[in-house]
Amino acid sequence: MTGSADLIPGLFWRARRSTLRLGLFALALLTILPAGCHQDRFPQYPANYREYAYVTNGGSGTVTVVDVVNVRLDRDIAVGLNPVAVAASPTRNEVYVVNSGPANGTGFISVIDAERNVVAGSIPLHKQPMSIDVDAKGERAYVANSGSDSVSIVDLASRREAAQIAAGDDPVAARISPDGKSLVVADRQGNGVTIIDPGTGRIRASFSGCAGANDPVILADSSKAFVACSAGHAVMVIALATEHPAMPDRLETLMDVGRAPVNLALKPDGGEIFVSNSLSDSVSEVVTNSNDVLDATLMGEGPAVGLVSRDNTLLFVGNYRSQYVAIYSIDDGRRIASVRVGDGPSALAFSAAGNLLFAADARSGDVAVVRIGGFAKGETYSLFTLIPAGRDPNAIAVKAFKVAEGSGSKVH
Repeated sequence: MTGSADLIPGLFWRARRSTLRLGLFALALLTILPAGCHQDRFPQYPANYREYAYVTNGGSGTVTVVDVVNVRLDRDIAVGLNPVAVAASPTRNEVYVVNSGPANGTGFISVIDAERNVVAGSIPLHKQPMSIDVDAKGERAYVANSGSDSVSIVDLASRREAAQIAAGDDPVAARISPDGKSLVVADRQGNGVTIIDPGTGRIRASFSGCAGANDPVILADSSKAFVACSAGHAVMVIALATEHPAMPDRLETLMDVGRAPVNLALKPDGGEIFVSNSLSDSVSEVVTNSNDVLDATLMGEGPAVGLVSRDNTLLFVGNYRSQYVAIYSIDDGRRIASVRVGDGPSALAFSAAGNLLFAADARSGDVAVVRIGGFAKGETYSLFTLIPAGRDPNAIAVKAFKVAEGSGSKVH
């Protein structure tokens, strides 16, 4: 999301970033020191429990691994050139990192063994892979190859590409439906959406008119897909094909939202979607069953990513052109707090227990750990610590599991 700078501005930025890190580190100490470790605010983990947050660093060719149990840096893992996306397996102790590679070259997936936190294998892809989605069984991954105008279907057990399917112009995101019957592909330069039958590899339908298509989301019942039209001010709504009764894929509507909608955050209950309008500094609320757009709320400078709490009450928004994560009460329809993190929060993830929020700060090159306790509106939210990452951190995945044998873990 960041570009190259001239030499002098670059030197100025590095000096400014160092100053920022010192200031934020001091702020984190002020937050942490009076409270100590506070075991009552952290889960009590069994000795064989492991949990890690994996943060891809696009400018460093590395993945920063955060030990969630002890809230500290575990290690940095060298992967490939320009890692841009990451996903955790729901069934294996593995994490998959998409390396986009050089501008005119091919990319690949790095397979990380989560128990040892080492690269255990690689899977070749095509030109400029940009995203990854893993099916509910952990059997297949779907990768959008933007430079090859295709989608790779990857067999994760055998660690090989099972098929390559043509898509539209510059596919940047591919999402598999929960029932596994529809693959929704956002074609950014094609300004449209391609719907693929993953079983046959055939294109079922394509829809135009979504400028800068990006970030598709699909409802849990696999009935609808929503796609952000990031180069415009709309969200495309597609009703996905059904068998009983037999209905084809069809365009329902284009909903008018704010300028440059770049991210769609779906509530766990599927009732609403929150649209981050990066150039309007706002978030629009969309009612999914009726396709109604409610009032937009100013959220901060350059909202880039949203994440809804598991109890459906709070929305957390990373504002890329600032140093803040905003917190919005869904029931009250208003912003209730902001937490200062690093510079340029561009990716968010919760810990498995929900007591911590991780924010990848693209411009300051660190991971902010925000203590959120529960999800109650009366809670206070504070920066717990900053963990150094590589250059341009851009995506996060969390993996929690138990090992067969363990020597115990220090618990905060």
